[in-house]
This record gives sequence, structure tokens and C-alpha cells, in this order.
Amino acid sequence: MAARKRAGERPAKAGAAPQPSDEEIARLERLLALMNEHGLTELELGQDGRSVRMSKSGPATYAVGAPLAAPAGNPAAAPAAPAKAAKAAGDPFLSPMVGTFYRAASPEAKAFVMEGDLVKSDSTLCIIEAMKVMNEIKAEKPGKVLQILVENGEAVEYGQPLFLIQR
Repeated sequence: MAARKRAGERPAKAGAAPQPSDEEIARLERLLALMNEHGLTELELGQDGRSVRMSKSGPATYAVGAPLAAPAGNPAAAPAAPAKAAKAAGDPFLSPMVGTFYRAASPEAKAFVMEGDLVKSDSTLCIIEAMKVMNEIKAEKPGKVLQILVENGEAVEYGQPLFLIQR
């Protein structure tokens, strides 16, 4: 039985992955332009190919199952990683979960740590709220907090650098 070709669809090579249509490429170019215009750093396309999630948190990443490149000849369309992460040499302390980052136990309370503070392995660095649960995040190893990479109240992703710590 012969396969039917849909209108506007490019012919696929035998054994090759389906190629995106011109319409799909134009849509991705529009999304990348929007990201650049608004300083967004993440783009995630849903499995259905229709749902889209964009955010400002974390270093620049594009997730679709495979890396998504900026359109050729338009390097400005790919947002740059935040300059904050490039400063200071230290080990990144990564977020163990998705949630909302808080530097203190309450808005009136003193921050758990400040840049330059020495921390012990059991020192609380921050709180990450996930599903209405406040999770205290511990340093795990002693060191010196060189830099705080996220803002209070910012949404964070799993594996996103939160602090630079000199061990």
C-alpha cells in the first residue's frame, strides 16, 4: 500500500526522521524572535507540537528531545546565557527540584546566606517551595558562597545553578 502525501508536506527519505515543514520552521523562528525580544532563556515544546512554555529562569536551553538551533544567519535570535553565571570561579550548586526559590524563611526574616558567607554541610542555603511545601535546601558540603545566581521569588528548574560555592 502506497503512503499518501499531504498537501505542503515534504517527501521523506527512506529511514530518515520526518523533516519540519516551512510553516513549522517559520513558527520556531517567530518563537525565537519573541524569546530574544523579551529576554527569555528557555523554550520547551510539548509532545503534541502545539503547547509551548517559555521562561526567563536558568541558562539558555531549548528542549524538544533534541537541541534546537537558532535559524542560520540570525545569531541574535538565540538568547545569551545570563552574565551572572559567568562571574566568579566556583562550583555551581544545582537546584534539586522545580519550584520557587526563597532566600529566607519569610519576607521579614534575614536571608539564610549572603555572598561571602562560609557554610557548613548542614547549613540551609535557601527554601524551594514546590506544591505548597517549603523544602529547606542544605549546602551538603562546606564552602564559601561566592555568588547567588537567582533572585528571591524566582521560579527555578531542576538542575539550574542557584549558587556558586568555593569548596
